[in-house]
Order: sequence, then C-alpha cells, then structure tokens
Amino acid sequence: MNATMRRFATGAVAVSMALSVAACGKAGSDDKGDSDNKTIGLLLPENKTTRYETFDRPLITKKITSLCPDCEVAYNNANEDTETQKKQFDALITKGVKVIILDAVDATATRSWVDRAAEKGVKVVAYDRLAEGDISAYVSYDNEKIGQLQGEAMLQALGDKAAKSNVVMINGSPTDPNAALFKSGAHSVLDEKVKKVVYEQDIPGWSAAEANKKMTAAVTSLGKDGFDAVYAANDGMAGAIATALKSAGVSGVPLGGQDCELAGIQRILAGSQTYSIYKAIKPEAETTAEIAVALLEGDGIGELAPQKSDSHSKKGVPTKLFDAQIVTKDNVVDTIIKDEVYTAEEICTKSYAKACAEAGIK
Repeated sequence: MNATMRRFATGAVAVSMALSVAACGKAGSDDKGDSDNKTIGLLLPENKTTRYETFDRPLITKKITSLCPDCEVAYNNANEDTETQKKQFDALITKGVKVIILDAVDATATRSWVDRAAEKGVKVVAYDRLAEGDISAYVSYDNEKIGQLQGEAMLQALGDKAAKSNVVMINGSPTDPNAALFKSGAHSVLDEKVKKVVYEQDIPGWSAAEANKKMTAAVTSLGKDGFDAVYAANDGMAGAIATALKSAGVSGVPLGGQDCELAGIQRILAGSQTYSIYKAIKPEAETTAEIAVALLEGDGIGELAPQKSDSHSKKGVPTKLFDAQIVTKDNVVDTIIKDEVYTAEEICTKSYAKACAEAGIK
C-alpha cells in the first residue's frame, strides 16, 4: 500500500456509487447478452469488516477506471447473505456483464452459479476467498502463512511462558475457506509450543457479537485463570473479545487479531490487544483490477497471476498470493503510518493520545 491510498479513498467511494452499467474492451460472445458490454461486476461479501468499503471497493474501482476509462463498475455488497449474493451475481449475468470480481460470502455455494456463468463466457475472478466453480483467476494472500504469523505473534507475546500456557481460539466463519487456512496455519505453530488449546469455536459470519458470547462462555467454563492467551481470527472479533475480557475482569492476557483495522491499532497501542496482521490491500486490489480488465480485453494474465491454486472444483487456477506481516505496538509507525493506511491524527484521537505519545507516535 503506498502513500496515495488515503488521498483517494473517499473520492473513489463517491465515484463508485455513481457508476452504472455501461460498456470497455472485448470479451467472449454470448448470444443472450451484450458482447460489447464494458461493465465489470464487483461483489463483496459484507460491510461489518471495515476494510471492504474503506479500502477494497475504492481501490479496485479506481484502478479499473484508470486502466479502462470507458469501463464501469457494477458494485453490490451481500451483507453476509449468500442468497442475496447469488441474486446479485445472476443480475450481472442478465445484464451481459462479461467479467465479475467475486468475494464470496460462502465459497462452497458458488460452484453452480460460477459454472453457469463460465458456460456463457463470463470470466469470474475470485477475490480474497477461493470461490468454487470454473473461476478464471484467484487473488488473495498466503492465508495459511497468515495463520502461521498469528501463531508466531502469539508465541512471541507469551515468551518463556508459552509451553505452560493454555490458549482460547475464536476462529472465523466456517463458510469462508480463508478462515480454515488461518486456523490450520495457527495450529501448525501453536500445537507443539503451547500447553493446550482449551477452548475453540468457529464463528459464523465473523460475527463480533457471537465472538463476545463465546469468549464470555469460555471465561465461565474455564474460569478467569483457566487460559493464558486468546487467538481471534480478525480484529472485529478481537474487539468484541477484549470487551468480554474486560467485563469479566480479565486483564494481561495476550490477544491477537488480523486486518489492522483502525480500532485494532488503537487497542494495540492502548494495550487491550497485542498484535494484528497487516495485509497490504492495495496490491491485492489493484492486481485484481488489472486481471479483470485484461480478461475483459481478451489479454493474457500469466504475468499477473503466475502461481496456481486448486479449489475443490477446479485445479490449476491462475493465482497471485501476497505476503503479510505482524504488527505490534513497536512497528505501527513503520507499517501502518508509513504506508498511510491511517494517519497519526486518525489513530491518535483524544482517547488514545497518551498511548500514542508513549509509543512515540506524533
């Protein structure tokens, strides 16, 4: 993510809201659709996680329109509802859209719709989550490695106490294939290094409210001293877990998350969250936009997606996976602020001014 990101995010959101179906480039023919349709569909899964509306949507939209000034972006958010997303997907097909960027609510539910789209010559780019079906490309992060980073950050936080520590794990949604990879990666690091995972739950829809309930149940079941650290699969749930811990009178327990949401960074500085995982969204979003435009124009994507991935339904999908890094109080300046994900002013509101000063953030 570079230093221009924050400057255009707000404006790009406004532009993308005004976009409608129009017509850029060349695509495959479809007797029932418009072979000259220049619209690219963009379907995102939910808006509870702040990244999608704040970063992914404006970044993808801006890059598409910069590469193809005549192109339009038809955007919809499914608000965590698979049936809603299916209707949005089908509506794009009906309109004759030839390329769809799809971040699936339920990656296992997409197979039949994506296959039908492919039969009509529609190219689907799986974004962030590896949707099933005959997709044309996949862009995301090395999600198992992200889970490993989460586990490594937890071990670093526990230090010499790791081998004697019991861990609570609050994982992501069972319908999100990334959540399974995060969990697998974290377990591969933690299982041989900590005493035991004493409580573990998957959270449908990445619901922060449900994460709060499960953490409260864990404290009730295990007791305040029955665990030594909490793994949360993302920052939204970490915030809800931090609230549950505070309400239960539990303090000093390492708590990790992912995504580097603004509230997560503030909690890290204040001490109620220990770490997050920084995934630079800009390169992921812009590469996806480049692939979508290339597919629309009939160009090759080998240089943009040089890797290969296998889903449950298709092998050898052209893929691009990006790396991530651990963020703690010690490197907020060199990561989040340096890349202008958030400015010091945005992070260091009145409630966090003291914490920022102690961390050397001005």
